[in-house]
Amino acid sequence: MTLTEDVFYKALEERHGKENQEKLKRGVVGIAGLGGLGSNVAYSLARLGVGKLILVDFDRVDITNLNRQQYFAEDLGSYKTEALARGLIRVNPFGQYLTRTERVTPENVKSLFGKCHILVEAFDRPEEKAMLVEQALVQLPGIPLITGSGMAGYGSANEIHTRKTMGRVYICGDGVSDLSEGLELMAPRVAVCAAHEATMVLRILLGEMEP
Repeated sequence: MTLTEDVFYKALEERHGKENQEKLKRGVVGIAGLGGLGSNVAYSLARLGVGKLILVDFDRVDITNLNRQQYFAEDLGSYKTEALARGLIRVNPFGQYLTRTERVTPENVKSLFGKCHILVEAFDRPEEKAMLVEQALVQLPGIPLITGSGMAGYGSANEIHTRKTMGRVYICGDGVSDLSEGLELMAPRVAVCAAHEATMVLRILLGEMEP
């Protein structure tokens, strides 16, 4: 079977509805950080047929990433931006994947994400999370921000939820578990939190602004 863009999107329309799929295809979503959260979110959005993903990370794939991130052994040593884009193309070759291999700073937040409809914060370090949330609130007025907080360890997946604050910030996680407590990041709970983030992206693109 030859996979064409028309065939691909018609298959998605059968599952998502034509109107919904058109909204998703028009979507532009920025993902800051392509680790356990960001890479999983990106795959979900590619499978949904979201039209354009802006993928930003400065790091390379390391052996320690394989336990929870959407990379493979052959990706080791590659920039995460490049490896992730290669994988997304295998899932949805008709999406637009704009990669930026650089560190997110207060100086480039607007140039990287100013044209997004939604921004997903998917950093590991608390100081980077805090920086992006602060800068997004100041520099990206009107753009919903989805962030993660609390997904470490092996506690119940039912503790992970999405809550809304400050009008346009959505926080996904249990809000409690933290690496500083000696809990490590494990694939299942990270994936659950990423699914919450991706679901919130989906809802916002379809006009549903509440968790």
